[in-house]
Amino acid sequence: MAETIRVGLVGARFAARFHLEGYRRVYGVPVQVVGVTSKGVESREAFAREHGIEAFRTLEEICEAADVIDVCTPTAAHEPIAIEALARGKHVVIEKPLTGYFGPGTDDFQGDAFSKEVMLREALGSTQRIQDAAHQAQRRVCYAENWVYAPAIQKEREIMVKTGGQVLRMLGDESHGGSHSAYGGMWRYTGGGTLISKGCHPLSAALYLKRAEGEARDGKAIRPATVSARVHEITRLKTFRDAGFLGTRYQDVEDYCQLHVTFDDGTVADIFSSNLVLGGVYGWLEVFANNHRTRCRLNPVSMLDTYNPREDLLKDVYVAEKLGSKQGWSHPAPDEAWQQGYPQEFQDFVESIALEREPLSGIDLACDTVAVLYSAYLSAERRGAEVNIMRIADGRLPMAG
Repeated sequence: MAETIRVGLVGARFAARFHLEGYRRVYGVPVQVVGVTSKGVESREAFAREHGIEAFRTLEEICEAADVIDVCTPTAAHEPIAIEALARGKHVVIEKPLTGYFGPGTDDFQGDAFSKEVMLREALGSTQRIQDAAHQAQRRVCYAENWVYAPAIQKEREIMVKTGGQVLRMLGDESHGGSHSAYGGMWRYTGGGTLISKGCHPLSAALYLKRAEGEARDGKAIRPATVSARVHEITRLKTFRDAGFLGTRYQDVEDYCQLHVTFDDGTVADIFSSNLVLGGVYGWLEVFANNHRTRCRLNPVSMLDTYNPREDLLKDVYVAEKLGSKQGWSHPAPDEAWQQGYPQEFQDFVESIALEREPLSGIDLACDTVAVLYSAYLSAERRGAEVNIMRIADGRLPMAG
């Protein structure tokens, strides 16, 4: 049997919880989450106690105990943590998005008023530094984009590849009622608004499918070429009437975006995201090919319908993410993690490290996603003008053997 792959978590909040659960569902390859570290002493100690793992004081200490460092911190901390872990010879798993631009570190930074051309240049520089560190260390970067692994997206990939289909157009959306966290509304913590936090999901899935199409047919990925985009701050409008149901704590980020992507082969994808949708998470991608059409639904999925006459009856029952009410008809998720692709994601990451192969969602997809996201912000600053995407060259690590 292969040696156990030891994983250390950096970050002790929401993402760390579902990452830990994902590793514990891995089968066929021995893997162990050995511990956690974070800036907050209380949060890491509490997380460690709750999950029966060790709390480490520093990144250096947890690197000594682990083979893989899983970065579950706010995006602004991704690059320095990843580069230090890679320099110490560790593989890394990085939550979405890979990186971005967060300003000079001052409290008065206003992302919506800052040059998007500078943001794009700095974000691409950050992706390049992470990629260079991975190549120098000869270690994997696993990009934690769960949409790639969602069963619906993977089934569409199978249909496309086995039928030789050409994807002509894609249409996707990820939206919900918004974050109630003050940090979620500040560019210096998030690197952007709804485009970054939600639009990255259907965008990455679309980029992944076009990559897979090109690799299956010609042995070369089809990559994004241009983007046109608009962003809006709907809940910050003077005319917005707040009924109390939507998140509104957005200081300098957008709560609505739309982007139009063209690919190397001239085909297109249209991506939407917003914080303006009630009723839980709304996530889907529709694929229009030359020989088939597929609707990939991630949320809601109507595998199960239930009617609840009184809110308190289901107070101890999880129904679905960000669902505003459990009263009336709803669609409880029998296994929301599975339909979102989380167990499959960590299975692939662990196998890719054990077998010395690239993960389905790796550094190349992560770099293209960042390039499109920040090119989209530049387009929006130019009121929707088309922007050529500055791309980082693909640079896969050598395959085993």
